[in-house]
Amino acid sequence: MAPCSVLLVALLSAVVAAAEVIYMEKEKLELEAYIQEKLPQINDRYKLDYHLTPRVGWMSDPNGFSFFNGLFHMFYQFYPYASRWGPMHWGHAVSSDLVHWNQLPTALIPEDEMCFSGSAIQYKNLLVLMYSGRRRTPEVAPFKNESQYLAYSTDGVDFAKYENNPVLSYTPNNAADFRDPKVWKHGDYYYVVIGSTKDSDTGRVLLYRSEDLRQWEFLRVLAESKGDLGFLWACPDFFELNGKYVLLISPQGIQPQGDRFKNAYQTGYVIGDFNYETFEFVPETKFQELDFGHDFYVAQTMEENGKRYVVGWFSMWEQKYPEAEDGWAGALTLVRELRLVGDRLVQKPVLDMVQLRNGVVASGWYMPQSTLNFGRTGEIIIFEPDLTQVVEILFEGTDGGEKASIQWNPDTRKVIVDRGNDIRQVEWNPLQSLSWRIFLDASSVELFCGEGELVFSTRVYKLGNWRVTNLSPQILTIDAYRLSKSIEQ
Repeated sequence: MAPCSVLLVALLSAVVAAAEVIYMEKEKLELEAYIQEKLPQINDRYKLDYHLTPRVGWMSDPNGFSFFNGLFHMFYQFYPYASRWGPMHWGHAVSSDLVHWNQLPTALIPEDEMCFSGSAIQYKNLLVLMYSGRRRTPEVAPFKNESQYLAYSTDGVDFAKYENNPVLSYTPNNAADFRDPKVWKHGDYYYVVIGSTKDSDTGRVLLYRSEDLRQWEFLRVLAESKGDLGFLWACPDFFELNGKYVLLISPQGIQPQGDRFKNAYQTGYVIGDFNYETFEFVPETKFQELDFGHDFYVAQTMEENGKRYVVGWFSMWEQKYPEAEDGWAGALTLVRELRLVGDRLVQKPVLDMVQLRNGVVASGWYMPQSTLNFGRTGEIIIFEPDLTQVVEILFEGTDGGEKASIQWNPDTRKVIVDRGNDIRQVEWNPLQSLSWRIFLDASSVELFCGEGELVFSTRVYKLGNWRVTNLSPQILTIDAYRLSKSIEQ
């Protein structure tokens, strides 16, 4: 090609790229204007005060949980135009303490690809998003054409998509499912785990590495189901904790087994050893659920200041979303700090949650049949109840709506969360502390038992303010607080 032709092609490419950037910026501005126009129409009766929710529309998976330019970044699956699943965008919020969050303009808008789940990492002076793009064009049906895409930002606010997307297009076995990249750096390389399937009916996780996030080398199948852990492993995460390695996955297709696996889909983990020379992961435990409540799925972790944090989607597929009629749907759980104790993960709310305490509701003895009255939110700490006796606490709204109870059965040694006779329960073997810590938001209850070895996350759609009654036969010792709002729209 003649030099002038090469120059012309380069100029035309630059013009096209600039036009695409201008077009996308125009779309983002129009979307932000739409969101601001819709905000006054949102009914906030169920809107959570200190959990992230979408400003309008639909929210699902947490994405791109990361730290960049002095702030924690939380992205999430987002469809702004209806309170149901639709062509996926990436919503975006930032925080300095993992408690107070400010919503930012939408980070990713779909073009010919839907912007499915993924992760984020700092590369030089850039915050890079790696996400699954699913092509929406009809000619690819029925093949989903799930591929891995990049977007980047210098300021952590405005993102541009990489001009040579996708950077990973096919699995080694050409599986249709190829989704949810979770990227990290070790030594001189970047690594990513991606959820997929074997023969369309067995979940597996694939491992790749790269020097620059653009050219990827397939290393191996990191782990796969032996037939007992579902047909797809969504949103994998892989990290080191206390010298062990944790594979976090969200399987689809596990059948209920007694008290276990009662939700439509699960999120849990396997602990083992990993070798960066052979890339072999050797599991040492069976799959364990991370959260035992009604509403917890597709969790994601990140590490900062030597601590590993986790957050999950505070909802579940294949159920009703009562808030949808109010113009929004979906939420994220509290951010929790993860620790590995023996062969299980324990979770505690981040320490800065105490900043939200805004007035004491009660402190001291909590007599049987007595009631505590909160506003929209609250926190209750039950100190060392007598576990030879029943514990039962009822949570209801002053104006009706759903009810829930939290119970301890000394005969079965199980903690029970009962929402309208839909029960989640599991045996509790306390590590040390016997205390319970309970967080109430406008339509949610989160229970942390002991050191956080048992956690239940459940949405409860009560009406009015919270009324909490001690139905136990014993006197409980408690501290109870009102909590402030921490989400800025």
